[in-house]
Amino acid sequence: MEEYRLDDLTIKEHLLRLAERGNKSFTESLNPGVEHVLGIRIPDLRQLAKQISRTNWEEYLLTADSFYMEERMLQGMVLGYIKPDDDVEYYLHRVTCFVWIINSWSVCDTFKFGGGKKFVEDNKERLWTYLVDWMHARGEYEIRFGVVMSMQLFIDEEHIGQLLKEYDAIRHDGYYVKMAVAWALSVCFVKFPELTMQYLKQNTLDDFTYNKALQKITESYRVDAETKQLIRQMKRPAAR
Repeated sequence: MEEYRLDDLTIKEHLLRLAERGNKSFTESLNPGVEHVLGIRIPDLRQLAKQISRTNWEEYLLTADSFYMEERMLQGMVLGYIKPDDDVEYYLHRVTCFVWIINSWSVCDTFKFGGGKKFVEDNKERLWTYLVDWMHARGEYEIRFGVVMSMQLFIDEEHIGQLLKEYDAIRHDGYYVKMAVAWALSVCFVKFPELTMQYLKQNTLDDFTYNKALQKITESYRVDAETKQLIRQMKRPAAR
């Protein structure tokens, strides 16, 4: 198949032009160990994704490369701007193909499902099972995807109890998994402080994830000073 082009340029050519006004060293510092980083600014990437979504985006997705980190990120962004397929399973297959190429927290965390709130509401239970499945996956970024997306969509009265159980059941040594779980638990605490406090008093988290969750709770401007002091007292001592 002929390579997708936009305004007579390949996507790689567009990205290399955008990289000229980016910040490669800063982006690399945020993504240690990730290879082939261009340093393109996120607003520029989103604007390119919007342009692609208004054209033959299926051709783009079929021919898209993933050499540069930003090429991977761009595919996720395009999936967030297009109208999802009428068959939700076909759209989720497209998302799955994207999840398989995630190679950094930046690529993971810039993704959003297409179709906005309506798509989420119309397919809420399917999305719930889809994200829980990712939290049971093996790969570091696959699990992070499940955690981050469930944090964005399912910290609500209907799912909070099961969500805390799912986070507690995650067993993975990856730094970006642990940080995602800690971040998600801090959001759970802000939205459901009593339930999350009960959980924090009786959980099976490893010490790093547990203490990092406490730290993120104390960093929230939505938690009062008295509660922050209590949370600090719950910290586990460092292992000797």
